[in-house]
Amino acid sequence: MRVYILAGEPSGDRLGAALMEGLKTLCPDVRFDGIGGPLMQGQGLVSRFPMQELSIMGLTEVLPKYFHLKKRIAETAEQVLETQPDVMITIDSPDFCLRVAKIVKAASNIHTVHYVAPSVWAWRPKRADKMAAVIDHVLALLPFEPPYMEAAGTACDFVGHPVVGEPQATEEEITAFRAHYGLGDAPVLLALPGSRRGEVGKLTPIFGQGLKPFLADHPDMRVVVPATPNVAALVTELVKDWPGNPVVINPSEFDQDIAKSHKRAAFATASMALAASGTVSLELAAAHTPMVIAYKFSWLTHTIMEKMALIDTVTLVNLVSETRTIPESLGPACLPENIAAGLAHVFENPEEQAEAMRITMERLGRGGEDPGLRAARAVLARLPKG
Repeated sequence: MRVYILAGEPSGDRLGAALMEGLKTLCPDVRFDGIGGPLMQGQGLVSRFPMQELSIMGLTEVLPKYFHLKKRIAETAEQVLETQPDVMITIDSPDFCLRVAKIVKAASNIHTVHYVAPSVWAWRPKRADKMAAVIDHVLALLPFEPPYMEAAGTACDFVGHPVVGEPQATEEEITAFRAHYGLGDAPVLLALPGSRRGEVGKLTPIFGQGLKPFLADHPDMRVVVPATPNVAALVTELVKDWPGNPVVINPSEFDQDIAKSHKRAAFATASMALAASGTVSLELAAAHTPMVIAYKFSWLTHTIMEKMALIDTVTLVNLVSETRTIPESLGPACLPENIAAGLAHVFENPEEQAEAMRITMERLGRGGEDPGLRAARAVLARLPKG
């Protein structure tokens, strides 16, 4: 069985790696081609080009890279058509992936699967129709998503979110982590300004300013900043003047197992977190770490999204649990004073988010079959016969 698999950012790399592992379990002779990051490469993928080239978010942020991305879209579609896989699996990054799928579908009958349903319940509901025109099968991370895609005319399976199957830190890992970074018994605040260079550049200075008044009231608290390899050097430079004697976790400095252990331990030992909007809120919920979410879009991106939004929160824990316990500072409200106020509230009310996090994990499939294996089973079940 031949699979062309494509991811464009770290969260997609995690999904892709889990799916690849599941496919190898169910179909040992599977062969992979495509584009992915270090986790997918760890499952045997030789990436056609660096995944980081696709890690761009926001309408105005894409414009400077438009012609390069257009070239990569054409190259990728040509590769798929040349290799004629049994299935092409695209993961998130819809602006890139759906353009590739459109070219592939126009020139072939290759079965197409997209992993991560578009958030049509949040904004731009017509995206379901656009996806259905070029995608045969969607794998959904959230339990309420399949009806939206099925109404648009494409098959859709809820396969659970991989975060529910990821291991949590042991006491031994936490002890080793604290010793390695010289944290002692100090309370820890996680800062997570994102995995893309653009968002890190925008958010890190605002995060630092928001932390100052909070840490002035809590001088014993240490700041830990887990970074992805592609932004670790930038993060280290940007946080050097932060309060809280920040520690940057650079996974490139360790082998993969130790790097994963350090990240798990950081999430588990933290008293609270300040994080960019995105999948990280689910990782924090899995570790039972209370959080504040903050994100600053460009003015144009925020204005367009605000006019088209169908929901009043962007945090997945709030959405899945049907609560609004996670405080947010978004767009024009992503200001240091709002972040500081959110941190103070969470610090004074650490148990307020506990039930929302528990409900979220339960609804995303905790306790059931591993989502990567479940996704692989869904892919194989819907492949055309013959």
